[in-house]
Amino acid sequence: MDAADIVTSVLVLGIIVVSLLSNVVVLICFLYNPEIRKQVPGLFILNLTFCNLLLSVSNMPLTLVGLVTTGHPGGSSFCQIVGFLDTFLTTNSMLSMAALSIDRWVAVVFPLSYHSRIRHRDAVIALGYTWIHSLCFSTVATCRSWVGYHQLYASCTLCNVRAKGAGTQFMVFTVALHSLTYLLTLIVLCVTYLKVLKVARFHCKRIDVITMQTLVLLVDIHPSVRQKCLDEQKRRRQRATKKISTFIGTFVVCFTPYVITRIVELFSPGPISPHWGVLSKCLAYSKAASDPFVYSLLRHQYRKTCSLLANKVLKRSPLNSSSSHGTQNNAGRSDSNSNATNSVQPATDKPPGQ
Repeated sequence: MDAADIVTSVLVLGIIVVSLLSNVVVLICFLYNPEIRKQVPGLFILNLTFCNLLLSVSNMPLTLVGLVTTGHPGGSSFCQIVGFLDTFLTTNSMLSMAALSIDRWVAVVFPLSYHSRIRHRDAVIALGYTWIHSLCFSTVATCRSWVGYHQLYASCTLCNVRAKGAGTQFMVFTVALHSLTYLLTLIVLCVTYLKVLKVARFHCKRIDVITMQTLVLLVDIHPSVRQKCLDEQKRRRQRATKKISTFIGTFVVCFTPYVITRIVELFSPGPISPHWGVLSKCLAYSKAASDPFVYSLLRHQYRKTCSLLANKVLKRSPLNSSSSHGTQNNAGRSDSNSNATNSVQPATDKPPGQ
C-alpha cells in the first residue's frame, strides 16, 4: 500500500463510522418519537436511512478490504450480490431524495392543501415506485452478469470488464441508468428547491415590506433597533439560500464525480487513474454519511428528540433537575425561616420584668 491508499483507507473507514452512527441515531429518533412517524416526510427519510445503513454495512467494508488487500474481496457470487446492492441502494437513495424535494415543494407552495395533496398512501406509492425502479436496473445488471469487482473503484459494482461481449448494450444500460437516476434526481432537486427558494424569498420580501412600513411609522425608534431588524431580514434571506444550496450542493458534490467517471470510462480509450476512481467512489459513499445531517439531525424536532434520549440515557431530565433545584431552594428558605423564628422566639417568651 502506498501513501494514497492509506489515506483513502482511513477516509473510507471514517465514512463508515460516521454513516453508521448518524443513520442509527436517525432511526432511533424515528422509532422513539411518534410525531416523526406521523409525518409523511418521515417515510422518505426512513427509506433513505435504510439504504444508507445497508450501504454502510455491505459495500463500504468491502471497498475498505479491497483497498487494504489490493485484491478481490470474497468470491464471485458474493461480489455479485454486493454489486446488486450497490446499484439498488444508490438508485433508491437518489430517488428518495427526489421524493423528499417534491414533498417539501408541495408543503411550501401549497401549505393549506398539503395534507390533502400528500398523504401516507401517496408516500407509500412513491416509495413503491423507487423500489421497482431500483430493482429493475439492479436485476438486469445482475442477470446479465454486468456486476463484479471493479479494480478502478476497488469495489463490487457495475463492471465493464465483465461486459466486454456486450459493449454497446452495456453502454446503453449505463447511460440509461445514470440518466434515469442521477440526472432525473438532479433535475427534480433543482426545479423543486429553486421554486421553494422563490416562494421563500417572496414571503421574506412581504415581511420586509411590513417591517419597513412599521419602522417608518416608529419615528422615535432607536437606530440600533432599526439596524437589528434590518440584519434579521438579511439573515432570514441567507438562511433560505443556505438550506437550498446545501440540499442541491451535497448531491452534486458527492455524486457528480462518480457519474462523470462512469461515463468517461465508457467512451475514453485511455486508462483512468485508480486513485481518482476510488476517490470518486468515496465521495459517493460520503453522501450516506451527510444525509442524516442534511435531512434530519439539524432539524429542531430531531435535535429535541436526541436531547430527550440523551437525558433518558443519563437518567436525568431538565424538568426533574429544575424541580429538584427548586425543592432545594425552598428547603433552604424554610430552614432559614425556621432559624430566624427560633432566634426571635426566646426574646418574645421572656417575662416583662426581665
